[in-house]
Amino acid sequence: MFSKVLVANRGEIAVRVMRACRDLGVRTVAVYSDADKHAGHVRYADEAYNIGPARAADSYLDHDAVLEAGRKAGADAIHPGYGFLAENAEFARRVEESDFAWIGPSADAMERLGEKTKARSLMQAADVPVVPGTTEPVSSADEVKAVAEEYGYPVAIKAEGGGGGRGLKVVHSADDVETQFETAQREGEAYFDNSSVYVEKYLESPRHVEVQILADEHGNVRHLGERDCSLQRRHQKVIEEAPSPALDADLREQIGNAARRGVREAGYTNAGTVEFLVEDGEFYFMEVNTRIQVEHTATEEVTGIDVVKWQLRIAFGEELGFDQADVEIDGHAIEFRINAENAAEDFAPATGSLDTYDPPGGIGVRIDDAVRQGDEIGGDYDSMIAKLIVAAGSRGECLARSERALSEFEIEGIETIVPFHRLMVTDRTFRAGEHTTKYLDQELDRERIDQAVEQWSTAEAETDDDDEPGDDASTEREFTVEVNGKRFEVNLEERGAPPMPEVDVAASGGGRSGAGAAGPATEPDAGDEEEVIVEADGEQVTAEMQGTILSVPVAEGDEIGAGEVVCVLEAMKMENDVVTERGGTVSQVLIDEGDSVDMDDTLVILE
Repeated sequence: MFSKVLVANRGEIAVRVMRACRDLGVRTVAVYSDADKHAGHVRYADEAYNIGPARAADSYLDHDAVLEAGRKAGADAIHPGYGFLAENAEFARRVEESDFAWIGPSADAMERLGEKTKARSLMQAADVPVVPGTTEPVSSADEVKAVAEEYGYPVAIKAEGGGGGRGLKVVHSADDVETQFETAQREGEAYFDNSSVYVEKYLESPRHVEVQILADEHGNVRHLGERDCSLQRRHQKVIEEAPSPALDADLREQIGNAARRGVREAGYTNAGTVEFLVEDGEFYFMEVNTRIQVEHTATEEVTGIDVVKWQLRIAFGEELGFDQADVEIDGHAIEFRINAENAAEDFAPATGSLDTYDPPGGIGVRIDDAVRQGDEIGGDYDSMIAKLIVAAGSRGECLARSERALSEFEIEGIETIVPFHRLMVTDRTFRAGEHTTKYLDQELDRERIDQAVEQWSTAEAETDDDDEPGDDASTEREFTVEVNGKRFEVNLEERGAPPMPEVDVAASGGGRSGAGAAGPATEPDAGDEEEVIVEADGEQVTAEMQGTILSVPVAEGDEIGAGEVVCVLEAMKMENDVVTERGGTVSQVLIDEGDSVDMDDTLVILE
């Protein structure tokens, strides 16, 4: 087995991988950005290395920085987790060509399956049903219209490298084709460095069902049953469960066998997920996620198989130690993503401090996280702060246990979607297993979500002024020291003194330092920042959330109408169009592509 593994990720998935490593006696290495200096995955690892600024492109997506950290640490393998570099075939190939082992599918397999048109062709060769559409990228809006004329509207324009709803645009009429085609291309380029798009018939109300796969380097392919991920908001999964309540035994067997055929045809190894759309008793291949999935935990709970451990073992060259007939589904499991979002505000990302963080426990309750009470949740990365996984002998018992566990989950200081989850486990449609991918966005009454947040939100923490330390109190502070990029911690304790200010120390020799995104924040000195005050008589278009400006399609002097897009803002990996309430003339554009903005910052001014 490997002796030391670098985990090229952050948050709960980094800790999840590190735990599997420790179970196998493997030491772990974390990498972190300036924003994550005090983050949970950094605290958990055996050693940690700073790889750059908060911006993901300059840290977690920096191939050279990650590989250099691995060399400094003396790691012999790299695990990418999910997101960031996990499905980047170029990075996988660089790892394969280095002295490190790559814990994941080969770069060649990732390329075959990462471009959706190639994947569709592979699946058709393996006799796996696909949604009607193109098997090659389309290069013009006219080609999109031709597909729509053949199969009928609506059609979906999808980025070849896309996933999670990014680069996916639904077209209901010929009038929308040009705009949506260009938007899909732009999102594909922005998120996946690939502007190619393809077209397929859009299914109106499907279920999203995916099959967990493990495949070793000895020709063995196993499926671990399916998961149902139909409850989504803006194509982002919110609740996942295993097995799917929508499949009968025959359809379950067909989908599992199809997934195995497709993976074998692609020459795929390690863990992966084959995703399908299910509608009217038929299933269609959608894509293969060439990595570990967020929701792998639900499969682990019903099969008893540690998926991450098998990733490590397969990468080390071991053969799968069980046959397909040995895989049994026992009971039911549901995973709830605990996101820092306000469900009453269309799931807008939230930032703040975990003033109280007290997860539930008890039989059948699992928490995967990388946070602790007092941590700061910033807006630099994904909004998910934890996962609650509940398992029981049946779906009904699982729902009852979930209701109990969610009611015990105490989080104060920041808005989360726990109130939304509490609503869903009592919702008739969800409890009956009748929801589709459209249920949350198009069918669920929004007032019910507002009422749930009002009833169950605990974002506002109570304070107690009597908790101030007295003269005899001891004060302990943790100093973070970086030497040549490697992180060290020094704990100092002083008695009978007022609390010391938080200090970050960066030693000379190449170490970087910056404000932590988790842990107490350093108070700035007066004059550190200059406050910008915007004065204008016209309409001020402001940012509704913290994020990064992807594009600015307007310029000073432009005449624009109500509801037109003035910029595209990326927040928590989602692309958001910022639009005007009224029309007018653009008098000032205060942002540029690549700028970082905070909530309520003024972006554009109209006269």
